[in-house]
Amino acid sequence: MDALCSAEPGPRGRRGEAAAASALPWARFSAWLDCVCVVTFDLELGQAMELVYPFDFRLTEKEKTSICYLSFPDSYSGGLGDTQFSFRLRHSGGQRTTHLGDDGEYNREAPLTLQRETAHYFGYVYFRQVKDSSMKRGYFQKSLVLVSRLPYVNLFQSLLQLIAPEYFDKLEPCLEAVCNEIDQWPGPAPGQTLNLPVMGVVIQVRIPSRVDKPGSSPVKQFNQENLLPAPLVLPTIHELDLFRCFQPLLIHIQMLWELMLLGEPVVVMAPSPTVSSEIVLALTSCLAPLKYCCDYRPYFTIHDSEFREYTTRTQAPPNIVVGVTNPFFIKTLQHWPHILRVGELKMSGDLPKQVKVKKLAKLKTLDTKPGIYTSYKTFLHKDKTLIKRLLKGIQRKRPSEVQSALLRRHLLELTQSFIIPLEHYIASLMPLQRAITPWKNPPQIRPFRQEDFMKTLEHAGPQLTCVLKGDWLGLYRRFFKSPNFDGWYRQRHKEMTQKLEALHLEAICEANIVAWMKDKSEVEIVDLVLKLREKLVRARCHHLPVKEETLQRVGLYIETIIGSLPEDLQTVLHHP
Repeated sequence: MDALCSAEPGPRGRRGEAAAASALPWARFSAWLDCVCVVTFDLELGQAMELVYPFDFRLTEKEKTSICYLSFPDSYSGGLGDTQFSFRLRHSGGQRTTHLGDDGEYNREAPLTLQRETAHYFGYVYFRQVKDSSMKRGYFQKSLVLVSRLPYVNLFQSLLQLIAPEYFDKLEPCLEAVCNEIDQWPGPAPGQTLNLPVMGVVIQVRIPSRVDKPGSSPVKQFNQENLLPAPLVLPTIHELDLFRCFQPLLIHIQMLWELMLLGEPVVVMAPSPTVSSEIVLALTSCLAPLKYCCDYRPYFTIHDSEFREYTTRTQAPPNIVVGVTNPFFIKTLQHWPHILRVGELKMSGDLPKQVKVKKLAKLKTLDTKPGIYTSYKTFLHKDKTLIKRLLKGIQRKRPSEVQSALLRRHLLELTQSFIIPLEHYIASLMPLQRAITPWKNPPQIRPFRQEDFMKTLEHAGPQLTCVLKGDWLGLYRRFFKSPNFDGWYRQRHKEMTQKLEALHLEAICEANIVAWMKDKSEVEIVDLVLKLREKLVRARCHHLPVKEETLQRVGLYIETIIGSLPEDLQTVLHHP
């Protein structure tokens, strides 16, 4: 790894490597998708994998079995016609890389909530069930599944709406042609608007970037081009219609946000995989721009390899949001602390009937009515003004996307009010710039002390930006015990450590190296060369926030130092 990094490629070199990588078979395809699967119903075998494309993509047997079960609705929720939903499953063959290899560049530039997964696959499903007298069972049952490590639910479900009906008519040749088209797409570059041609249509999308202002409208950020035919413009690659997903739960949005923030175990029991996957994905997006760091399964079946792990009563339920449709789960998961039972999502002109919070003891098998079954008491009071605004929107027949934007803005402001005091406190733990000197290791970031943070809340707490009253201190104390705090802290600590290293490199560049060398022994000078080399390798490998010009100056410093040493040492220190 170090040898590769120390080759010190400039930006042009990196572009050349990317170009060479994209010339590999299926390289561009694998920047978007890992594979496409076709799952069919076999009378003797049940769900069976009919096809995996590209043919050389290797799924483990365990992954194939999981994909087969997750690609069909449970028998209880059968219905004729076309259904779309999503799932997420664990890799069972260890971490893998794509043909392109470098997830790092994308993950550095993408928002934390849209990073490419390393340990999970997403499955985007288009399932068709229609009567067909030519089939032994009397039905045509088949699913087309896009398997990816990117959480682009809107983009991939829109893509399926274009290709799946055509595939069910024309089968394999059509699928091969579509995959070849995707293999011509540019990679998903954060911050760019891309035109993605497929089956005579151009899908236009903007890939969000980490530097985007949270809450800014992706539609306004589009750079419209005069394309013929007019492109299919997707306003967002990943955001769901929150208002539609949460319509029976609007008066409980505060509680749901808190449950997500604290990483509580939640079961969503829905009538179909479509409803279960949409609500689970909507819940996990509630915290944006804070990343939801717990596990989540938009759709889960009794055949899943983790079924036993989640249903055991010998240990506490894991930090996970799981979406299910099989009523059997009411019995097996009734020991979970928060169970959300919902019906079909139907948009109407009035405020949909709001579910009630009920005691867990009232959870009955099979005939359980919609409701939130929990004994959880919220730390913060309800925001009645939000409910009034949404109600007014319903009365005025405001479009669903406008209602969703209101809801998303409310959740964003709530998350920001909660997280800004934490950001201010952690920034105060960074050493002062004047404490960073060139010839000493940079000082350490001070430890995060929860009690010290709590003392800052009196003068710089969430009350400065949020009107909601309640027990904010209690909410922070619970948050400190959650995987979401751990994930946030690790990410910020990593960024601060890299910033310190970058500032140290800049301090070295501004120092007078010749004056420093005057009274130093050869051993000390050689030690400095090795340390500077190591810093240069780290800066390039870990992509520290340092200007290219600074890195080049460090390289020149190394050459200057080596040049001052005897020839035998120069020979040893120069690269072979």
